[in-house]
Amino acid sequence: MRKFTANMRIPKDAGWLIPGLQVKRWFALIFLGALLITLGILILFDIKPIFYTMQFIRAIANNVSTEWLAFAFCMFGAAMFFKGWQKTNLSILDLGDDKGDYSILENLYRRRKLNRGPKIVAIGGGTGLSMLLKGIKHITNNITAVVTVGDDGGSSGRLREEMGVLPPGDIRNCIAALADDEDLVTKLFQYRFKTGEGLEGHSFGNLFLTALCAITGDMVRAVKESSNVLSIRGRVLPSTLDDMKLVAEMEDGRIINGESNIPEAHGRIKRLYTEPKHCKALEDVITAIKNAELIILGPGSLYTSVIPNLLVDEISQEIAKSNAKKIYVCNIMTQPGETDGYSVSDHVNALMQHAGSRRIIDAVLVNDYLPSNMAEKYQLAGSFPVKLDCENLKKLGVTLCPKKLIEDSKEGLVRHSSHRVARAILYWYKKVQRDGCACFSICEEEKPECDIL
Repeated sequence: MRKFTANMRIPKDAGWLIPGLQVKRWFALIFLGALLITLGILILFDIKPIFYTMQFIRAIANNVSTEWLAFAFCMFGAAMFFKGWQKTNLSILDLGDDKGDYSILENLYRRRKLNRGPKIVAIGGGTGLSMLLKGIKHITNNITAVVTVGDDGGSSGRLREEMGVLPPGDIRNCIAALADDEDLVTKLFQYRFKTGEGLEGHSFGNLFLTALCAITGDMVRAVKESSNVLSIRGRVLPSTLDDMKLVAEMEDGRIINGESNIPEAHGRIKRLYTEPKHCKALEDVITAIKNAELIILGPGSLYTSVIPNLLVDEISQEIAKSNAKKIYVCNIMTQPGETDGYSVSDHVNALMQHAGSRRIIDAVLVNDYLPSNMAEKYQLAGSFPVKLDCENLKKLGVTLCPKKLIEDSKEGLVRHSSHRVARAILYWYKKVQRDGCACFSICEEEKPECDIL
């Protein structure tokens, strides 16, 4: 069994019947051609195929229902022809095993269906962006994930300090998210060493990217080669190749250096900036934004995953100028040390202020459902649901898109569901394209009818 959609599993052979592959029409044409050739040869040798066939059918019809007989002939003949055609082609291509069979079908599906999907640029970092990509990859192959490079903690921070490379952790997670989750190579890429002097805490993917970067001399080339190994859908790009470090100015006047130190400062952030101040955006990122049809910000840590990308001036400027549809996926819970007491509009306002424009967001996608038995660990950690303040959002000129976005959890955990988020974004995008606007909001008198997802 193989997965071809976000929420549906179908038998491998039945996958050839998926609409839009442009294969079934050629099956029919080959079958018709073979039938006409056969009839022509039989008639040429005066075998009278039609006469004797009808005589045979009349003889059988005396004992068997004509309808059932016709159905049996059609189904049996079609099955034999289809299987013969399939195995013949697989044999010619030397791909007669199950893996080759899947490869051809998967490539057809990706080329015919996913390659026609919208051009999406997803901007962020951390676990939020990788979660989003796991859902988006079932909508389109035209994905560009723009990843922050401000991480200075954990394995990435150690490699950054010791090897002088861009932090590979978030890039690795995004590459893995766009790959086949069931693939052994992907699991290897995500494997983290638990013991070993110098290895403990490092992931294999981080070391692999670092080694490739040393060999190629370029992190972008290293990411591309890694993506080829995992056959990912789309591409992953760092927002900049500069050695960007995050600096936060707190409302109490403190200056906090380093991404990993910002949440530990336990204060309200006044503004975020980078050292050096003017980092240069990767040219491929700018091109992707210019060509994008849909731009997605978040979810993820507001100040340490999403906003750092907007601090690269060229990126925020291109997003503001872009005619693409732009949506922000808001966090469900506040993050201690970063967004304590933040509402939805506070998140949106912080993004707009750091980008220097209100044109970077058209709509905000928010979760409108929480489990009744929400786990106590959130309250103990000082994390609470992000408050929805409709009036302030209206003042910012942002459309509110509410939807259940979390995974079902008996333990009361609050985590984004990659497929629910992706479907909600696609619904909003199609509605905007069709109607010109997507003005559904729980702030109105009636709750929106968006439960078709």
